[in-house]
Amino acid sequence: MRKKHPTIFNPITIFLIVFTAIFGAVIGMQLITTLGISANTSIIGAIFAMMIARIPIQHFIRFKSVHRQNMIQTSISAATFGAASSLLLPIGIPFVMGMPELILPLFIGVTLAMFVDAILLYKFFDSKIFPAEEAWPPGIATAEAIKAGDEGGKRAKVLGAGIVIGILGSIAKIPMSAFGVAFIGNIWALTMFGIGLLLRGYSVPLFGSDINDYYIPHGFMIGAGIVALAQVCMLIFQKQEQKGNGESVNRYSRNEKDIAQGFRNGTLAYLIIAVLMALISGIYQDMSILMLIGFILFATLAAFAHELIVGIAAMHAGWFPAFAVALITLIIGILIGFPKEALAILVGYSASTGVAFADMGYDLKTGYILRGNGTDPTFEKEGRKQQLYAAVLAFLVTVTVVFVSFQSYFEKDLIPPVNFVYAATIESGVSPQIATQLMIWAIPGALLQMIGGPKRQMGVLFATGLLLINPIAGWAVLAGIFIRFMMYKINRNQDHQLMTVMAAGFIAGDALYSFFSSIFKMGKQ
Repeated sequence: MRKKHPTIFNPITIFLIVFTAIFGAVIGMQLITTLGISANTSIIGAIFAMMIARIPIQHFIRFKSVHRQNMIQTSISAATFGAASSLLLPIGIPFVMGMPELILPLFIGVTLAMFVDAILLYKFFDSKIFPAEEAWPPGIATAEAIKAGDEGGKRAKVLGAGIVIGILGSIAKIPMSAFGVAFIGNIWALTMFGIGLLLRGYSVPLFGSDINDYYIPHGFMIGAGIVALAQVCMLIFQKQEQKGNGESVNRYSRNEKDIAQGFRNGTLAYLIIAVLMALISGIYQDMSILMLIGFILFATLAAFAHELIVGIAAMHAGWFPAFAVALITLIIGILIGFPKEALAILVGYSASTGVAFADMGYDLKTGYILRGNGTDPTFEKEGRKQQLYAAVLAFLVTVTVVFVSFQSYFEKDLIPPVNFVYAATIESGVSPQIATQLMIWAIPGALLQMIGGPKRQMGVLFATGLLLINPIAGWAVLAGIFIRFMMYKINRNQDHQLMTVMAAGFIAGDALYSFFSSIFKMGKQ
């Protein structure tokens, strides 16, 4: 008899999804406005579902199912990142700039973009572009936590030990998520990520100045990003591998047709959203027809490019420079010459895309592991669909929560800190010298991405490291890679799965400590 995946469409599941989505949205808004961060709440959602399952009531006992737990953690994670990064952060930009009339048009646009984000990842997941077998590190951590709670035994002990080490390391200010990722992800990509983190972190003692002042990280990401997008397009049109008898080999559940359809529909959706925002915001009144067409096309391209670059970084490293890549979009927009109102819409739109996309990838990776790593294709597809439904329901709740509360946040000056960076950049403008720097440094970024190819993503991950200020994370990544390499050299026959479980524990411990310490700091403020 074929296994049937649990559905979200029963009263108790819907109630728990709505409840956790409200909690996740409130936590996300509080953290992004008070601390400038957005915590990963997936594991919190999983733990909550495990606790619910131990209540001796029939409807709650059902949540002993790892698949129902997966749906709950999907909802709270989607709500947290959606409220913080996809909705509240973008609409704070026009508020900071004294343009409150743009808040509602932008809110409509970023709300639609958030849904498109998640749906596109659903369409792209387990394809040549975003394989399910890739790292998606936070997804592995959440899956291992759920499996340990369900199975117990040796895996639970190893995971528990990893969580304790992760918490202790985090207390000691070691970024244990970065350390854990090193045991899971692509070594080439992560090595470049670690080197990038170190170069940015120690650029002043090494080079006598901060490389960010010369827009070197931004130039690298522009060059690497352009090549990465070209590589994605080449993958779409690349012929499938052939068996000896001439039949096509497809290792993925999504084929070229699915990818092409996703790109076509996604581009159309982002184009429609850009047109809608341009019309209802009234920014078209300050632009010529050619400028308006240019704005709409650039906003569409920027939204899609931002999504793919953030998704690639998240898939390999579990970290993504969403705020910094949006800043690159803004700088290019200033150089093109868009008016201030259009720039506020542009950077808000760009910043909103990518985060929900990456988070959906983490959640689908969790479900993929819990459902047996694709061994039952029909069951896997059913599970993904239910996760998408859970995320969409959580987004609907999130939109409501943000809409009824954003005004009170702004009136209390609770605004995401990065919004002031965007506003200051728009007000100050960009000089021609900066354009020259961007073009110069785009060349090595493009070359590095070409050398690494689409599988290693060396250019994008190196640029990601350069855009983040966290040298300790660089040491953690490279130390983890070194230990991983030495363990493999010493014993090639070792149980690599247990090493992955331990690494998942490091990431889970770091996430738990980060969440609860952030809540504590938020309470003190």
